[in-house]
Amino acid sequence: MGFFYERKNDQSKPTTPSENQSQSKESNDKQILTTNLQDNIKTVKDTLGDSTDIVIREIRIGNNGVLKAAIVYTDGLSDGPSIQNFIMESLMLDIKETEIESELTPNPNLINTIKDYALTMGEIKDVTDFEELFTSLLSGDVIFLIDGYANGLTIGNKHWVERGVTESTTQTVIRGPREAFSENIRINTALIRRKIKDPKLWMESREIGKRTKTNVAVMYISGIANDKIVEELRLRLDRIDIDGILESGNIEELIQDAQMSTFPTVYNTERPDVVASALLEGRIAILIDGTPFVLLVPALFVQFFQSSEDYYQRADLTSLVRILRFFSFGISLLAPALFVAATTFHHEMIPTALLINLAAQRESVPFPAFIEALIMEITFEILREAGLRMPRAIGSAMSIVGAFVIGTAAVEAGMISAAMVIVVSITAIASFVSPTYDMAMSVRILRFGFMGLAATFGLFGITVGLIALILHLCSLRSFGIPYMAPIAPFNMEGQKDTFIRLPIWKMLTRPRLISQQNRNRQQDPTSAKPGPEKDQ
Repeated sequence: MGFFYERKNDQSKPTTPSENQSQSKESNDKQILTTNLQDNIKTVKDTLGDSTDIVIREIRIGNNGVLKAAIVYTDGLSDGPSIQNFIMESLMLDIKETEIESELTPNPNLINTIKDYALTMGEIKDVTDFEELFTSLLSGDVIFLIDGYANGLTIGNKHWVERGVTESTTQTVIRGPREAFSENIRINTALIRRKIKDPKLWMESREIGKRTKTNVAVMYISGIANDKIVEELRLRLDRIDIDGILESGNIEELIQDAQMSTFPTVYNTERPDVVASALLEGRIAILIDGTPFVLLVPALFVQFFQSSEDYYQRADLTSLVRILRFFSFGISLLAPALFVAATTFHHEMIPTALLINLAAQRESVPFPAFIEALIMEITFEILREAGLRMPRAIGSAMSIVGAFVIGTAAVEAGMISAAMVIVVSITAIASFVSPTYDMAMSVRILRFGFMGLAATFGLFGITVGLIALILHLCSLRSFGIPYMAPIAPFNMEGQKDTFIRLPIWKMLTRPRLISQQNRNRQQDPTSAKPGPEKDQ
């Protein structure tokens, strides 16, 4: 079931003369089709710069071909065989005997006759102005124009080379579906509808971008999603006024709450099962044509530590892995800073034998601990980026070999201590444990700030930094929902799927702050627990 959002004026409210003038001005700004076919064709050619990929095929229809017509389409965006077999053949042959005696006396019902009886395509709409004509034409539709008529038809015939449904490369799982979104928005909506066969799964469509006119779809389950969040998302999308939208990251940057925060407040994924699960919780999905990444709002802090595989494995194994993710988050954020603070200010915290060993290693190192950590962190970041941008066949090998060679050579040259290489290596490995790339990027940025605080104030600086970080996280909102929920504000019911995951049969309700209506998602507790039936 489709649901298209459209704002309408209140019919009971009378319009003022100024409103009438503005409405007439808007209608005058639109270039309307004329009744002269050649003038319409000339306008199309002039506007598009007589582009060679725009095909204009002039034909004759009606009794003895008395009436001139034209078929206009974009080569490469429209399906050529369908144009030949289902459009041109129908127009040139099937309506050949239509009673049209003269060009000067056109049949006023001809357009409807062609639409209702001749054309066998599914999607056919009337077009009366050139703005709508060009949007449909450059989207892959076929335009049909007739001499003597100031309106035409847009025939849905989109077809272009595209990547099919493949396995996800950014969010891999051991157990779970392998399919991922593609760049075609219709394939993506179909993948979601295949998982949720509910008539309450509604979709609103809009075009964003004055020049790209990118198709953006908003999907949510009516009766589960919060209506206030849906309305807020509509307002934010409608406020976007930009030339083009080329990727979901453009939309994300324009609608997110905290523009200057390093933490993401909009979740992105290329897995249909993740989107389906989020929709069932009451979240809203934003699909953008031309990108395989779908946005989900609202996005909470704990959501970035959850993987789709968590709900396909046993609860005890999932809980252990999730605790490991939070622990790795702490390591990747604080490990270099703690090492710098301990070796610079707090020698008493290090065991004597280890302190003597570290002092021996640092005897020939000319830099303080902070400069050491900074050099190694920057080096690892360069290697990481190089491994991502290089061809896959050599990218991973270059990263591993480069890190090993540079680390070993730096220690042997006396520029870096061996302990610092170990700490930075563990930090880099821990940052890869995060199931989402956006959260890992945030930690990579904050790590340098904590290193600076540790080098300046020691553990006191790290403590102040942690307090500031927690205050910042607690101040964030994602479409009005507290970013740290259900940790702050604390919600005991929400702890069932935060640091650990309880069995599915114990998670009876949806998240309280996200979905405030129809919160029950399974049966009552007395009959929810699976297992053998008890003897009566």
